[in-house]
Amino acid sequence: MASVDVAAARSSTMAPMAAGTTTRVRGKAAANAVAEIFDRRDDREKFIPITRQAIMERLTRRHAWPGQQAGEARRFFRYLDYWRQQTYASRLLDLEHVYEPFSPDSDLLVTRKFTAAELADMQKRLVTQVGELLEQANFTPLDAGRIDLILTKDSYYGLDLHVDLAAFDELMIFYRGATKRSESRRSLRTLYLRKQEFDLPVFQRLCIVFKLKPDEERIRDVMKLEDCDRKEAEKIVKRLRGMLPPQIKSDYMYLKLFKNMPRTDIEMVFPNTKVRFRLFDKIKLGVTAGSGLGMGVIGTAGKIALATNPIALVTAFAGLCGVAARQASNFLNQRNRYMVTMAQNLYFHALADNRGVMTLMANRAAEEDVKEEMLLYSVLAKEETKRSELKDVDRAIEQYLLNGFGVNVNFDLDDALSRLMADGIVTEENGTLRTLSPAAAAKHIDVKWDKYLDELPDQTAGEGIEFDKEPDEAA
Repeated sequence: MASVDVAAARSSTMAPMAAGTTTRVRGKAAANAVAEIFDRRDDREKFIPITRQAIMERLTRRHAWPGQQAGEARRFFRYLDYWRQQTYASRLLDLEHVYEPFSPDSDLLVTRKFTAAELADMQKRLVTQVGELLEQANFTPLDAGRIDLILTKDSYYGLDLHVDLAAFDELMIFYRGATKRSESRRSLRTLYLRKQEFDLPVFQRLCIVFKLKPDEERIRDVMKLEDCDRKEAEKIVKRLRGMLPPQIKSDYMYLKLFKNMPRTDIEMVFPNTKVRFRLFDKIKLGVTAGSGLGMGVIGTAGKIALATNPIALVTAFAGLCGVAARQASNFLNQRNRYMVTMAQNLYFHALADNRGVMTLMANRAAEEDVKEEMLLYSVLAKEETKRSELKDVDRAIEQYLLNGFGVNVNFDLDDALSRLMADGIVTEENGTLRTLSPAAAAKHIDVKWDKYLDELPDQTAGEGIEFDKEPDEAA
């Protein structure tokens, strides 16, 4: 899993080095990290951008199967679809049980108390299961040690954003669809006279999973990093935590899903993002503030020199204070414009939060699985295949998707085969893969479904203690 202590992951960048050397090394590492994601040679995704209904319709046409097997194959595929949805529904129930103590959105009565050891174990299970679910939905994990390398100040929306990664106890980022889209905008190079085209790296889907460090742990980190005493560290942590929305707490685990997120603005998805003034804005505001205050001071000094009564002095100072207040207001207004820009763009990029992310990913994972299984089964069921021939099968399926739908994907044959074998649809004998016929496969799923309820696991057994009152009262 890509979940680690991100403060440790960043330790290499915190080592004392010459400023110029650090900048060059970091710039090169960041360029390499971005190139691996957006400029890789095989840019094909495992994600199949076709509905399962469309694939089922194509695969079960009459001419695609001998005799009456087309109808039997369609029946089996429908059984398989429901079966796969049910298996993920079971995983989702277990995941929701593990997530309940960490959910920031729960409106349920708390009736179960967990020990610290149980919560720590449930947190590890939650991180593992969420990661597995996202990978089954054909998302790619971003290496935790390289997260800070893809953060950039070159914002597409014109913002200067900063994120303190050391504030997180858990942090995972997954993406799907790392592509580039053509954009155009006016720039200083063209003196803002005409638009200039450029390629914008975009994550079609971006999921972030995070949990903040407890205050005590964060204080110890700050004491070590800043080489200060506990009292000073507490002030720093209090100031940093004061920038977060009040509902963001270290007891909770947060899941956020976004769409079409520019790589240059990935900082927007973090809860502790700080908006800073760009150099251009600093210069502009500095010039206007300096000239405004300068003229105000000169004018006030002239009035004071000529003043002959107290009322004139008060009026002069009031005018100077008004100039200063106006310049301060300009700074605040610019910052508010930054915040509005960030909020508006996040609104249109957001897809789901917390349990909504888990539900959506379970549905997506089930759909991805059944699409892969239908495609692979349609090949294996029609002719005897040896394991040594699976590479040819993989290429044939990819070519079928390219010819039939115009999509170029990296078909995940091994994953699909492992599930079909686990469910008993495909077996292996002396290196040869044996596949149930469509009618037999449908009957096999029918039998498994009948046994399913008899083998349901008890998800809450042995974990936590039920109580009749609120925890404080029970104590």
